[in-house]
Amino acid sequence: MEKNFNIPNTDLYISPMGMGTVDAGVAWGRDAASADSMFGTFVEAGGNLIDCAHVYSDWIAVDGIHEVGRCERVTGEWMKRNKNRHDIVLTSKGGHPVFTNPHYDLHINRCSKADMRGDLEGSLELLQTDYIDIYFYHRDDPRIPVEEMVETMQDFIREGKIRYFAVSNWTAERQKAAMDYCRKMGYRGPIADQALLNLGAKYMNPLADDTMLACKGDLYEYHKNELDTLMMPFMGNASGFFHIFAAKGEEGVKNSPYATPKNLELARRVVEMSKKYDCAITNVVLGYFSSEAFPCVPLYGPFNEESIKEAARTFDIKFDKNDYNI
Repeated sequence: MEKNFNIPNTDLYISPMGMGTVDAGVAWGRDAASADSMFGTFVEAGGNLIDCAHVYSDWIAVDGIHEVGRCERVTGEWMKRNKNRHDIVLTSKGGHPVFTNPHYDLHINRCSKADMRGDLEGSLELLQTDYIDIYFYHRDDPRIPVEEMVETMQDFIREGKIRYFAVSNWTAERQKAAMDYCRKMGYRGPIADQALLNLGAKYMNPLADDTMLACKGDLYEYHKNELDTLMMPFMGNASGFFHIFAAKGEEGVKNSPYATPKNLELARRVVEMSKKYDCAITNVVLGYFSSEAFPCVPLYGPFNEESIKEAARTFDIKFDKNDYNI
């Protein structure tokens, strides 16, 4: 995983895969040694893009505690121990509905300037850094004029607290409005978009959480035409659908939102491809992004050190794009 991708009209060079930290401090990273091992394995594999969010794993109690910003704390402590902050392209996200209320509502966004400033300041403190390279609106609030939301981020840029801003789970219409306004004002528009995109997303059933937008239809067409906004797909491994199918067949995935006739056909193709290229299912699933109509840098949430090494091997394999056509 040696090749770094330059995000257009920025000075950022990022690895072809980002490390997701939703499980930091939960499934891994509950102590310094395990965090060092996981992050260290990613860096040794050529990775430099680490993706956080202020709410990641807030919904999970560890030792009976629902900790706010757990993944950021673990990431910040690792960077401080290793004195490598400037070697990392760090992202985080703010504005997501809170999970600390047991009756939380995912439709109550927190995208006001005050909300975003509060989340950003909290993130900077937990990450133990003065700045975040790419800061995302984790959700959108269409009631707030897009110009106001852009200016909030521009204030953070002027203050030196973030370098670039980005969006997550925004419609094509809102992204286009933001980009148009930025060009009018002479700003660098949103440099990235995090949305649901993976090998099975095109044919899957809707997710229970309808605030998570898939890169389909208008949004897909937007990214084909607007290459200044890099697609950073989340759920790039399709929630393990193809892995489970390979291990357990149709019975194992029957309750998955991905279990549609087209995706079952795709799953059989994935198994065939893993044999054809003598590689892991993970490699086939992540290899899909090299066949997309626009540049993608997927975010990958690892399970252990070996899963990082396995995923990193993807970028040494030259997949035939035609193999992904169903």
